[in-house]
Amino acid sequence: MQNVWKIGDVVLAQYKTGEYIGKVFDLTSTRVVVQVLAVARHPEQGDLHNPQQADVPFFHQRKALAYNERALVYEHQLRPWQADIPAYEESLQAALVAEMARMKAMGDNPWALRGLDELQRLASEYRQ
Repeated sequence: MQNVWKIGDVVLAQYKTGEYIGKVFDLTSTRVVVQVLAVARHPEQGDLHNPQQADVPFFHQRKALAYNERALVYEHQLRPWQADIPAYEESLQAALVAEMARMKAMGDNPWALRGLDELQRLASEYRQ
């Protein structure tokens, strides 16, 4: 299978439960290496294998990928990005605020409350 992407292409990449704006850094036989330039959607908190469940053995705290961090992404998880690329720190804060608002909108949902708690911890850590 031939890649439709070229090194240097700017893409929106889905990675685990987050979305990132980045550049195609390298092409492997099965995936595309994307270098993160901005955060489009902050990752969800919790267990990937039990989504939106609060009563799990280990409720994971999921940080956003760092600026220039590289992620292996399948081609079907990429879309072209044609808008301006926001500054990483601003995009991280905007994505974090949006995810926190989404959790707050769920009210007393136990998973949302646990997720919001983890996001608040991350907000403090991101400011350091």
